[in-house]
Amino acid sequence: MYFNKKKLPVVILTFFIFILTSGFTVVGHRGDPIKAPEETFQSFDTAFNEGADYVELDVHESSDGVLVVSHDINLERITGSNINVNEQTFANIQKLTQQNGEPVHSLDEVFEHYQDNPNAKFLIETKKLKNNVPTDMEDNLKVSIDKYHMQDRVMFHSFYTKSLKKESEIMPDIPRIYIAKTLKKINFEILQYVTGVNLSSKIVTEDIVDELHGAGKSVYVWDEMNENAKKWNTLINKPIDGVVTNYPETGASYRDLKDLSKNQTLDKDYFYIGSTNKTIYENPYKFIKRKTKVEPLYGYHVTKSVKFGDKNYFQIGTNQFVESTGFNTADTTPQLLQYYGANIVYRGQNYDNLVFKKPGDRDSLINYLNWNSPEQVVGVQRIGTSIWLKIDQGWVNSDDVLVQLNSQKLNGNSTLDRYNTTDESQKLTNIDLLQMNSFLYTEHKKSVKSTKIIKNVPNLYSVLFDNSGLDNSINDI
Repeated sequence: MYFNKKKLPVVILTFFIFILTSGFTVVGHRGDPIKAPEETFQSFDTAFNEGADYVELDVHESSDGVLVVSHDINLERITGSNINVNEQTFANIQKLTQQNGEPVHSLDEVFEHYQDNPNAKFLIETKKLKNNVPTDMEDNLKVSIDKYHMQDRVMFHSFYTKSLKKESEIMPDIPRIYIAKTLKKINFEILQYVTGVNLSSKIVTEDIVDELHGAGKSVYVWDEMNENAKKWNTLINKPIDGVVTNYPETGASYRDLKDLSKNQTLDKDYFYIGSTNKTIYENPYKFIKRKTKVEPLYGYHVTKSVKFGDKNYFQIGTNQFVESTGFNTADTTPQLLQYYGANIVYRGQNYDNLVFKKPGDRDSLINYLNWNSPEQVVGVQRIGTSIWLKIDQGWVNSDDVLVQLNSQKLNGNSTLDRYNTTDESQKLTNIDLLQMNSFLYTEHKKSVKSTKIIKNVPNLYSVLFDNSGLDNSINDI
């Protein structure tokens, strides 16, 4: 056996915590800026229709104190007109249109447009000039929110700590998220008046997320406008609370998949007892393969279990997930290796000669074991107190078969050697004594003087011999 010493940092969470809903909040960054002009009704509608929980928008203030929805203070990029929001009245700004013909909107217009749609929610970013200008932005924001009764349908985020602090004073019940490009910006003082942190995807790690969660703060992740949709393959593996993304449809699809899963925090060593390499995936939701594979009889440190659909996956490294069948805890592995590579045989000792598609799932019956036909064990799975054995046909319960030990090795493992070196209390009890005859005779050097006892015990006779289609030669022994 071999052990992979590359272990993930231990996640400091209560052992065996089940998180029934593992999803996160999806925020469309400026709506869906890939499919429609940013921060227009069309862009917002597209994001909501794709499953976004919130859309993100930015506000600047016009010269007459109106909150204008625009990321840039200069409107040339989105309208073609080289004017600054803070230098124009909103009446002049509203004459400008974007590529789809929509005018530049005020925040009041956005709230009015979506007022009767309770599922339309907004993450509002306050944009400031130097020296916290305009200083009345947060007051105007509160007026607008109160006017349209949007208190339960908005959150704030910003790079500007003074803006977040003032929001905490005048609107304490609305979530406030600090946007951080670097960890150096996050300090104890800021954490006193924000409810969460929005981290750049370049700096977010699982350890950082755990630390912020430990401080009682939610964790969102954002990316630059050159965000790649492939980043989702690994981003969703982190225990984040939300994302601000240019791909709300992709984000929503992963959120929905994650909502269907159940996560269990683990901190245990497991060994894979199987005969073939297992594929490692970047996440347990979509089958995006990695180049490396799990090898038979190798050990791995497992930090998380994810049940998705009818399968269970183990996390064995950063962005490395593998289907968990065949994995057994390190403390039970020595005992289980007595089976690995052995032959099993069914001789009618009971009525359960059943073969199943999945270990432990008696609703997955697919076949029956042939009488007196040995088959090699190529995988082992312990489930509770039951031990399940993999053969070419499928899985059988070890209680239903007899085991034939042998010295031939499978991936370096000899079942006979394992049996001889296993503690007496852990040795197999369902050994096939007929197959072990040579060992018995060698040990005791006694011969059978009479066979009448076998002939006169019908039950034993039926177990040891299949007399269908045979003559009565047992009488002649």
